[in-house]
Amino acid sequence: MWETVGLTVKLAATSTTLLLLLGTPLAWWLARSRHWAKEVVATVIALPLVLPPTVLGFYLLVAMAPGGPLNAMLKPFGIASLAFTFPGLVVGSVVYSLPFVVNPIRNAFEAFGDRPMEAAATLRARPFDAFVTVALPLASPGILTGAILGFAHTVGEFGVVLMIGGNIPGQTKVLSMTVLDYVETLDWAPAHLLSGMMLGFSFCVILTMTVLEKRLRRHLR
Repeated sequence: MWETVGLTVKLAATSTTLLLLLGTPLAWWLARSRHWAKEVVATVIALPLVLPPTVLGFYLLVAMAPGGPLNAMLKPFGIASLAFTFPGLVVGSVVYSLPFVVNPIRNAFEAFGDRPMEAAATLRARPFDAFVTVALPLASPGILTGAILGFAHTVGEFGVVLMIGGNIPGQTKVLSMTVLDYVETLDWAPAHLLSGMMLGFSFCVILTMTVLEKRLRRHLR
C-alpha cells in the first residue's frame, strides 16, 4: 500500500512541476496574445474537462504504442515505448491535468490587465524581466491554485492511468488502481482506508487552496 502511495506522490509531484513549466508560459500567451488561433488552442487544452478519460487514454495509448506518432519521435533517443511505463503516466497526467493548471493562471494574468506591464515598460524593463518581476507575482494566487489543482487532479486519476499505465506494481500502480483492486477482491478494510485518505486529502486540498488564495489576494492589494 505505501509503495503505491509513494508512487502516486512521485507521479503528482513530477507532473505538477512539468505542468507549471509548460502551463505558465502557455497561459501567458493565451492571456496576452491577439492571434486568431488562441481560442482554438484554448479549446484543445480544455478538451480533457469534457472528454471521457478512457477516450483520452485510448488516444494517448495509440500515440504511445510502438507504431504510434509519439513513439516515432522518441525512437532516435532510444525510447522503445512509453505505454505501460512511469514516463508514459507522466505524459498522460500532464495532458489530462493541463486545463486545471492553465485556466486559473490565464485568468490571473487577465485579471490585472495591461497597466502593470505598461508601467514596467516605461521604466525600461525588458519583457522577460517584467514578466518575472511583475506578472508572476501579481498572478501568484492563480499559479498557486493551478499547482494545487494539478497535483490533486493527478492523485485522483483513474481512466487515463488505466488505459496507458495498466496496473503494474511498483511502476504504474497508483492509489486509484489500488482501491479498485481491493474492491474487486472484497478486501474492504484497506479499501476503506485508502478511500478515506483520498477523501480527506481532497477536502484538505480545497480548504487549503481557498484559504491561501484569499491570503495572497489580500497581500497583493
